[in-house]
Amino acid sequence: MDKLLKSFSFIFHPLLMPLFGVVFYFSKSPRYIGTDVIQAKLVSLFILTVLLPILLYFLLKTLGKVQSINLNSAKERIYPLSLNCIVILLVLKRIITPTHSLELYFFFVGILISNLSCLVLAILKFKASIHMIAVSGVFMFFVALSIHYSININGTLALMAIIIGAVATSRLHLKAHTNKELVMGFFVGQIPQLILVSYWL
Repeated sequence: MDKLLKSFSFIFHPLLMPLFGVVFYFSKSPRYIGTDVIQAKLVSLFILTVLLPILLYFLLKTLGKVQSINLNSAKERIYPLSLNCIVILLVLKRIITPTHSLELYFFFVGILISNLSCLVLAILKFKASIHMIAVSGVFMFFVALSIHYSININGTLALMAIIIGAVATSRLHLKAHTNKELVMGFFVGQIPQLILVSYWL
């Protein structure tokens, strides 16, 4: 059970959730999008949102700005979150533009707002759960897509609800967060996506 709970934190890591959301979008969108375009977008996103943050983490660790990948203190989160905001801005500028996909564009705008909110909280010495921010944001995006395209994805939404619960349980089991930090993370991830729905739904 211990290994299973720990695995949820790795499988549903915050770095992977935006890419997961994009893959789901491409699989459900009724619009025709060429396979070569989809592959190019996914590879570019993987490089920018997964590989680049990992490399930046090792750079920050070498410089002594972070101590571990868990970012146990609010202070340790300031540099990684600041750099991640810049990465998301690059995504919005170069990869996911309004002309390409309005849904994905506002999905990443929501991610940027959540990152900025988490950064502000870190500066205020509050450690909101980044795992919860990521999974709850993707969950809200899925709900909006189901309404927008009038598709039945109740099974997926139910699975995402279970995943949110599993991630929260995992973070508590690992003593990485308190209940307040998990709840705050849930709302910081979900509210920006909910507000931005009005711009593309």
